[in-house]
Amino acid sequence: MTEGKGDVWVAAGFAELARSGIDGVRVEVLAKTLGVTKGGFYRRFRDRAALLEAMLSRWRDGRIATIEKHTALDGATARERLKAIITLYSGHMNTEAMAIELAIRQWARTDEAAASAVASVDAARLKNVGQLYRATGLPAEQADAKAFLFYCFIFGQSLLFLERGPRSRAQLLAKSADKLLDDGP
Repeated sequence: MTEGKGDVWVAAGFAELARSGIDGVRVEVLAKTLGVTKGGFYRRFRDRAALLEAMLSRWRDGRIATIEKHTALDGATARERLKAIITLYSGHMNTEAMAIELAIRQWARTDEAAASAVASVDAARLKNVGQLYRATGLPAEQADAKAFLFYCFIFGQSLLFLERGPRSRAQLLAKSADKLLDDGP
């Protein structure tokens, strides 16, 4: 779906998805949230399935474009780019985006189209970060394993509630990031 008439409905769909899961993304709920009639929805989408398709397309295409942008070297070294991505995702928690990510992954457990979108995004993430690791000199197999660990770290760290103690969250993240950036397998 191109940018345009259905954007407000897609945005409302994502907000509801994050709030209550895929079952909450219903035309009546979205119309009420937007303060409009259901007729406005049907002028833009043929049915709920078309909205869900538009949401998956927007999420998939947006996530892939973002990772391609974040992994483009643009004058930086591969190691600098990896460090920048780690800093971006561990330095600032985007709770809304994480809620959407988790809701889409939950949706993918029972829906083939959602599972396909998630698989496409994961493949792009691993491919692009794997290429950065290969650019640091790692052989393909090691680069792919590091890319996998990289994403386990990126998503996992955002889900953990760390105890307060002698080591701050920032220190732990920095030490973990150093491990992801060393030259070992």
